[in-house]
Amino acid sequence: VFNAKTAELLSHHQVEINQKFPKEGWVEQDPKEILKSVYECVEKTCEKLKQLNINISNIKAIGVTNQRETTVVWDKTTGEPLYNAIVWLDLRTQSTVERLLKRIPGKNKAFSKFKTGLPLSTYFSAVKLRWLLDNVEEIRKAVDDGRAMFGTIDSWLIWSLTGGKNGGIHCTDVTNASRTMLFNIHSLEWDPELCQFFDIPMEILPKVRSSSEIYGLMVSFLVFKSGALTGVPISGCLGDQSAALVGQMCFKDGQAKNTYGTGCFLLCNTGQKSVFSEHGLLTTIAYKLGRDKPVCYALEGSVAIAGAVVRWLRDNLGIAKSSQEVEKLAAEVGTSYGCYFVPAFSGLYAPYWEPSARG
Repeated sequence: VFNAKTAELLSHHQVEINQKFPKEGWVEQDPKEILKSVYECVEKTCEKLKQLNINISNIKAIGVTNQRETTVVWDKTTGEPLYNAIVWLDLRTQSTVERLLKRIPGKNKAFSKFKTGLPLSTYFSAVKLRWLLDNVEEIRKAVDDGRAMFGTIDSWLIWSLTGGKNGGIHCTDVTNASRTMLFNIHSLEWDPELCQFFDIPMEILPKVRSSSEIYGLMVSFLVFKSGALTGVPISGCLGDQSAALVGQMCFKDGQAKNTYGTGCFLLCNTGQKSVFSEHGLLTTIAYKLGRDKPVCYALEGSVAIAGAVVRWLRDNLGIAKSSQEVEKLAAEVGTSYGCYFVPAFSGLYAPYWEPSARG
């Protein structure tokens, strides 16, 4: 929570979410645990505000940001997820990608580059959704019955927070939509040809809105111990990397940000012009700050594993007890004598887009 006039941070809270690794290269999260963590963060943040004698009825609006590409399908009649969320860096769709490539003349990975800005890769939501439709009977049945809803995490959260099965709003914003491989980044609409190519029914897709408008209101059943946020508009939605670009105020052409999280992401604002790279960068939507505002684009270099390698050093190799310790160990080393380790646990993203690469 921050001060709307000064942008000063007033209060915050965070919760680590469990990742599941059912098979090698598979990464999942529980959509209900994600939602529960949001409730917990809201509640704890409000408690901290009360301790600062700030009345939470002063909260004017709520924004959502999320890991992009992570894919959820849920049942709109029960509000229950039909499978775990498949996380962006999951590799189970490698065979799906290979199968789809066979249908493209010359096996051209960049076949939809000028529509979507993206190469055909395990990274993006369309192939994850295709895998779910191919492999999860319950999801196929829900689609046939007209009960299924697809979304990235932002859609799942907004739908749940605005009422869920009791009238929740099924929407996403242009930045998240631009990471599905189903969205035309010029017309700003779901692309019927791409949906046909991936064989994805368009009726399960969320409505695409700008990154800054009122999507819906927080609903009354979200009455926290610390007071209700009922009726507060959810009015901002950006995929995490776009949110970082906006957060760093890179609003001018050529301004760029680099973030070091689970992965590493360099985004450079290219303004109202979509620029296409000859060197393996993605073209993506940076933001659209209002319904009638222009859309701005970015060039993106994505690295799948950055901070996640620290988790691996801690949890898998056991060479450090805490994440903090890794920094201390690294600082003690004078030279690596030209020896490098490339943490290609989820293949290599930009500029190679080679899913079979390994650490």
